Amino acid sequence: MKILFLKIYYKILKIKDLMTVIYNKIFSFFVRPPLVKSTEETLNKIISGQVSISRYGDGEFSLMYGRSLLFQQHSKELQIRLREIINSKHKNHEVCIPNVFNNVDHFNDKPKRYWLKYLNLNRAKIYKLIDSKKEYYDSLVTRLYIDYQDKSKSENYFQKIKGLWNKRDIIIVEGEQSRLGMGNDLFDNVSSIKRIICPSMNAFSKYNEILNEVKKYKKSDLILIALGPTATILAYDLSKSGFQAIDIGHIDIEYEWFLQNAVEKTPVKNKYIGEVPNGTKVEEIEDKKYKSEIISKVV
Repeated sequence: MKILFLKIYYKILKIKDLMTVIYNKIFSFFVRPPLVKSTEETLNKIISGQVSISRYGDGEFSLMYGRSLLFQQHSKELQIRLREIINSKHKNHEVCIPNVFNNVDHFNDKPKRYWLKYLNLNRAKIYKLIDSKKEYYDSLVTRLYIDYQDKSKSENYFQKIKGLWNKRDIIIVEGEQSRLGMGNDLFDNVSSIKRIICPSMNAFSKYNEILNEVKKYKKSDLILIALGPTATILAYDLSKSGFQAIDIGHIDIEYEWFLQNAVEKTPVKNKYIGEVPNGTKVEEIEDKKYKSEIISKVV
């Protein structure tokens, strides 16, 4: 009897998903997709415009629907802040969403299938969250290599984004074991690096402490944040306080894959990657340079 009920339950789920796909496909014919700038335009805006950016992806959208993530529990406050910021119009701050609503043909097969399926199940819900008249930038601006069929532009993109922090004092706000730039030359052109280490799990529970810690430092410092959905909100609040803050996401891991000429996502030694098998098995390190850059911990 239990097996029969399970079969019926899964059958109902399949029918529900099929109805959702049909609805979203019909919906896409009648509703204009959001205005999203290209990766190149987004890079140019960040660098020449000296703006802050907050990025939204599938994880942030899930939290806005009321769902939790593996590394970030849903909370009402987090949901409200994400819904507030996605339609904000603050000066010197731009909101980024994935540039996937018109075309995904530039991706490899796996990410292409992912985004098509994701849009077929979520397009209408996403459109209800965003301002159809607002001009957005591309949240995949920090994913410059692994998912693309044509990787010939990746080197130029990485060189461009390095120009953002050229000869600047930077503060990296990151989760434990993220270790941005450790073991590669991504930040070799900066004047100095300071690091604020935050929780890898449920970082938003320490949000006020993290925000107050960053605000102790100079407004001329460039703030680079790799902290999941917390980074989305932190970049916005720091921008309002006069900082340039970039929700930098997976830039370091993408750069590692680029240096390796990787053709698929693989673990990177000594760095936490939640999206690949065995990517979270990270050992303790004795890197003196990295440890010397840590100025505080909010854990």
